[in-house]
Amino acid sequence: MDTEDPVGHDSDTGTGTDTRRRAIEAEFRRIEESAMYSAQCQFEETKRWRAVNLLLGIPATLLAAVAGTTALVDSAGATAAGILALLASGLGAVLTTVNAPQRTAQAAASANAFLEIQTAARQHREIDLDDWTPEEARQALSALTARRDEGNAKAEVPSRRAYRKAQANLTAGTQTYAVDGEA
Repeated sequence: MDTEDPVGHDSDTGTGTDTRRRAIEAEFRRIEESAMYSAQCQFEETKRWRAVNLLLGIPATLLAAVAGTTALVDSAGATAAGILALLASGLGAVLTTVNAPQRTAQAAASANAFLEIQTAARQHREIDLDDWTPEEARQALSALTARRDEGNAKAEVPSRRAYRKAQANLTAGTQTYAVDGEA
């Protein structure tokens, strides 16, 4: 009999296989889109932490240099030198506590990991899927889902600002390739 069973397993007509393949393709698209947004958010976080590092680090360094110079040049400037040293020390403490360089590196690594997942999802969907059996496609989907979930677990939650900037970047076509416009 040529009927599809209610669970969607293969039938004599292949309708169940087609339904399953479309579902797997749709899930690859979801993972691709999710990874694209996650990558862009993490790139925005990278920019933010790099800016925090510079905004705290440069003044701290300059204040320390001025404090040291003031203390050495003019003994009457001891109070000013002390104040500048305290300010420099305070900025240095905030910089250490915030750990902006580590957060920059972590956000960049997460962004690149999400780009890898995005690329793999697109390649599986556009290149591999038609040649895979449903079981092979499901295994690839499971492996990619695990990678995405691991990336989500390692990445810091992006700020609302990073999400909005990522959305604007994607709307502007920052991940559009010239070849995708050809048809």
